[in-house]
Amino acid sequence: MADLANRYSQNIVGKYFVDNQCIDCDLCRETAPKNYTRYDEGGYSFVFKQPENPEEEAACKEAMEGCPVEAIGNNG
Repeated sequence: MADLANRYSQNIVGKYFVDNQCIDCDLCRETAPKNYTRYDEGGYSFVFKQPENPEEEAACKEAMEGCPVEAIGNNG
């Protein structure tokens, strides 16, 4: 389970976040490309935009549920 205390600082403030368990598998970026992107220097994903509509919310939730290492959290 993602830990808010270990969230990456690149995450935009809001309910979804990625923590330091991320293995850079690309699943979240493929599932919700409008919300997740890659931090190239660190080799991990982060939330660059919180969901703004039901479609983005569903995509972010799907990414969180599909994350193989549970690095995506929902603090909402």
